[in-house]
Amino acid sequence: MGDNRKFGQIILPRMVTSKILHHQELCVHRSMSEVSGVVDETLGKRPLDGQETLKYRVFASTWNLGGIVPSDDLNLEDWLDTRANSYDIYVLGFQEIVPLNAINVLGPSKRCVSTKWNSLIGKALNQKKTQDGEDLHHTTTNSSASQQGCFRCIRSKQMVGIFASIWVRSNLRPYIHHLDVSCVGSGIMGYLGNKGSVSVRFMLHETSFCIVCCHLASGGKQGDVLLRNFDAADILARTKFNGGGNKKLPKKILDHDQVLLLGDLNYRISLEETETRLLVKAKNWSTLLENDQLVSEFSTGRLFEGFQEGPVTFSPTYKYQPNSDQYYWCFEAARGEKKRAPAWCDRILWRGKDLKQIQYETCDYKLSDHRPVRAGFFAECKIRGDGESLGGFMP
Repeated sequence: MGDNRKFGQIILPRMVTSKILHHQELCVHRSMSEVSGVVDETLGKRPLDGQETLKYRVFASTWNLGGIVPSDDLNLEDWLDTRANSYDIYVLGFQEIVPLNAINVLGPSKRCVSTKWNSLIGKALNQKKTQDGEDLHHTTTNSSASQQGCFRCIRSKQMVGIFASIWVRSNLRPYIHHLDVSCVGSGIMGYLGNKGSVSVRFMLHETSFCIVCCHLASGGKQGDVLLRNFDAADILARTKFNGGGNKKLPKKILDHDQVLLLGDLNYRISLEETETRLLVKAKNWSTLLENDQLVSEFSTGRLFEGFQEGPVTFSPTYKYQPNSDQYYWCFEAARGEKKRAPAWCDRILWRGKDLKQIQYETCDYKLSDHRPVRAGFFAECKIRGDGESLGGFMP
């Protein structure tokens, strides 16, 4: 996992009839993106060719925490890539922010944990770097240096263990409007929140964004992939946003201009355990990916209509022994534990012609049994032709 540092329950019987009906309505298309590390110097500037658009850098990451509470001094700067790169929007999704036991699933959410994570995120994003006694800020082309140092959380929402947190540069906040949240529980009995999604919708200038943080059905048995498919179909069908009387606002996930769908999607590798063990030890990722369930769902056209995923060039993100580089199952690091085979459970998908992925990788944080996955994007946003929505962004 060190090679990637530089970007750096039991399922009870469920009522799935409605999910099958929703699932039958879905059609799938997949294409692979070309990932480029080239920096676009037009970020945040009004184009000179008369097109009414602005471009921003978006950071997205998903992390299953395994119910582990972070320490007060946990430094998140490496994960958020604040030293090496500069972003305008941070889209962060967590799963199992609390243990998925009966008390947490059936009782009120423990907000203190999500509050702590937001505090740590804010500290990392707003940490000023000092050198020779001067404050240094990351630079982008859409605002002056005095505006760069502050990020604000525009919306965060927790449903049991699923937590979504969206942050933007403070000078972008006036141009964000129509924020809304929609939660879908698809866990026990098909409706409780131990599994499901938290989705956040907002408009930036005249472009609509939808962030979908998911935790789909777990399990490596034959047939479990169908439960994951039902969950995904259910989330796409049941997620609905309030238009506030505005008929032009998108109501469903797929109605938005730009969609980021991320989380512990829980898709596994469809190979015998012995063969999987040998391939993991040999780091033969290409053969393993040929048997990855999510790749298979894409290729057969059954799921995630119009979504894309960048090339997966990193090692499986699950299941590690916490605070270790060893897989539980592959290296038999823990006795008495379920020997789950390694898999790429944690993924980031996107949808929208004005999104371009520039990075896709894991990050070497060993807090839980999952590695966090992160991606970088260029996002192009429409503005009003009168230029009023630019405000302080006019060059």
